[in-house]
This record gives sequence, structure tokens and C-alpha cells, in this order.
Amino acid sequence: MTVDLLLGLQWGDEGKGKIVDVLTSNYDIIARFQGGPNAGHTLEFDGIKHVLRTIPSGIFHKTAINIIGNGVVIDPVVFQKEIEGLEKFNLDIKSKLIISRKAHLILPTHRLLDAASEASKGKAKIGSTLKGIGPTYMDKTGRNGLRVGDIELEDFADRYRALADKHEEMIKFYDVNIQYNLAEMEKEFFESIEEIKKLDFIDSEEYLNQAQKAGKSILCEGAQGSLLDVDFGTYPFVTSSNTTAAGACTGLGIAPNKIKEVYGIFKAYVTRVGSGPFPTELFDEDGSTMARVGNEFGSVTGRQRRCGWLDLVALKYAVQINGVTQLMMMKGDVLSGFETLKICTEYNYKGENISHFPYNIEPENVTPVFKEFKGWHQDLTGMTTYDQLPIELKEYIEFIEKEVEVPIKIVSVGPDRKQTILK
Repeated sequence: MTVDLLLGLQWGDEGKGKIVDVLTSNYDIIARFQGGPNAGHTLEFDGIKHVLRTIPSGIFHKTAINIIGNGVVIDPVVFQKEIEGLEKFNLDIKSKLIISRKAHLILPTHRLLDAASEASKGKAKIGSTLKGIGPTYMDKTGRNGLRVGDIELEDFADRYRALADKHEEMIKFYDVNIQYNLAEMEKEFFESIEEIKKLDFIDSEEYLNQAQKAGKSILCEGAQGSLLDVDFGTYPFVTSSNTTAAGACTGLGIAPNKIKEVYGIFKAYVTRVGSGPFPTELFDEDGSTMARVGNEFGSVTGRQRRCGWLDLVALKYAVQINGVTQLMMMKGDVLSGFETLKICTEYNYKGENISHFPYNIEPENVTPVFKEFKGWHQDLTGMTTYDQLPIELKEYIEFIEKEVEVPIKIVSVGPDRKQTILK
């Protein structure tokens, strides 16, 4: 029996989907534990790019069972479209995809509340994806939400109406001009609910407990990244769930002492989408090159990502709070061609150099302290072994390992699942 955990260590978009896809053949069950359809996991193989929003990244493997855990919030409309997009690949979704009854539902009015709230903030907006994620988690913690298990109840429509009516009153409170046709949105919502009913709903904590007793291997898959965690991220510019290792326990009902390996995914540089502090952000040609070569645009939102040098202060912090046992470095190929690379090793925080991640990393408080490295010019995308990598990249990798005291076991040199070097 094995329960391993895979999560992002930066501000999301680290390439988790690809690594889950690479690792899936080693596991019987892939279980998504938090987040919603604002997080797109991109997989690329056989010349085709796939973007998954809610469905776990093991869906393309013939034997893996995929579970959407109780910590996930599901938009039935988006979910149905995601399933329809997979139909052409002849996947046995009905038998391979199951949903926790305790997962919360994103209502059309949650999306409207998201838009109204963000519009009311003006310049102070947090960069919401407007998918209704935040308002859904607010209803969850406020004990107002609707869950997948409620779909099975006879009075589901009445429960829906009561909550949607409450939301409309809240939308009026924001006093902003947003245009919508709720009747049309609700028609689409209830049609999607009928499609969801075709899948199996489970008590996922019991299912996973029995799977562990039966000796099954489980990989828990997170969304977003550790620096977007609602408790430990750069609040308030964060998501609404726990993206760190603790979120796997609460989002699936797995006991902490059952988790063995914690795989931490990070990019060889750093990106961030939306608002919020970003100490190593680049505003020059180097940053533009990273964005262009790395194709740094959101897989769901299409938003351009902000780019910057690797931040070891933040990476150490994420490794520490997650108990990471193995690291996987993504997009090493994007850094080919830079004459000089930089890694932030400390922050100058209010005039003093520190190596820990402080409460506030706003630019008026924090200035990054960099160490420079010699770059390389070789094209990495066709390399298949660690020995083939340029010496400059190996020195870059070894420095990171020494600083964070965790081994880097995988180096990704391209988007395809085959462009993955085991160290």
C-alpha cells in the first residue's frame, strides 16, 4: 500500500499535470484533492495537447481509477464540457472516473458573485479567474453550500433555488453593473447535472480507506501551488483552498501518517498569474524571453504569466511546509540561451538579509539578493539522460539541491511526456 502526494511549490502552473501523467503507470488510483476549474493541468503526448480542469490527470491511462475528492469544487457545466472533449479519445470515463459526494458544487450564481465582487474592488482586485471558486468555498465554510450528494435528494431543486435566491440578493449589495441571463445559465446548469448523474458518486474517504487496506497505490494530485495556499500563501492574493500537503488529508480523508512520498514540482524559474507580490519578477528582455520560449500563458484563462528568476527563499519555504521528499524541476529547456542565470538566495527585508519567507513580501519590504550562474546554449529538448545535460545546468541543479536539502529526481526538458529525464 502506497499513498504519495504530488503538488506545486510555486504560484501554480509548475507542470503538475505532465508529471502525474508520467507517474500514473505506477499507481492504481489518482485522486484530486482541492481546487476547481480555474486550474488547468496540461498534458502533451502523441503530438496532442490536452487541458484538464477538474478531471485527474490519470484519465488517459487504461487501468487507473480517477477520483474527484471532497476538497474539490465542481462546476457541472465546465465538467460536462470537459467530458465531451475527451469523448473522441474513446476513454472509458464511466468506469474510470468517480466523484466524492462531499465535493461542493459551483452554481451559476457563484460565478456571478465572483464577477460582482471583483468588479467592486476596482484597482484593488485580486486577479480572480471569475470561475466562482471563491464564493463556492465561502459557502462551504459558511455551511450554506450544495454538494454532489445533494443531487441524489428529492428536494435538490428547492435547495438550489433557496441558495441562488440568496446569491442574487448578495449581488445587489455589490451595486455593480454586470449583465447576465440567469434563466439561461440555470437551464445549462441543470442539463449538466443530469450528465453528472451518469457517473458514480462515492463516499470517497471510505473508498480510499478500503483501497489502502487492499494494498492499492494512490497518488494524490493537487491544483495551483503552495504559494497560493489560503493559509500559507501570499494572502490575500491566493486561492480559496489549502494547496499544501495538509490539503490532501482534508480534501480526501486520508490520514497524515499514511502519506509516504511528497513530490514537489517547481519550474527552473518562477511564474505568477494575476495580482500579488513577486520579488524576483523580471520586467526586462530576460522576462519577455522566458514568457515567449516557455509559452507562459494560462491553459484555462489564456492570461500571460509574469516571469522571474528562481526564488530559493520561497522554494525552501514550500519544501518545509509540505515535507517534500523528492523534487522535480520543470522547463529547464526554457533557460537555454541565457548568458547569465540568477537565483535569489536571500531577501533584504527592511534592511536586513534573511533566508526565511516573511509575513510580507511586498516590494517596499523585500529586495531579492541574487547569486549568478553561467548559462548554457545547448538545446535540451532531445536529450534523454542526465549525463547528456550541459555542465552548467548540472551545477545549477546541484546548487538548488544543496540549498533546499532535497534531491531533484526528475528534470523536464520539454512538454511531451517523453521529454522527462530521470536523475
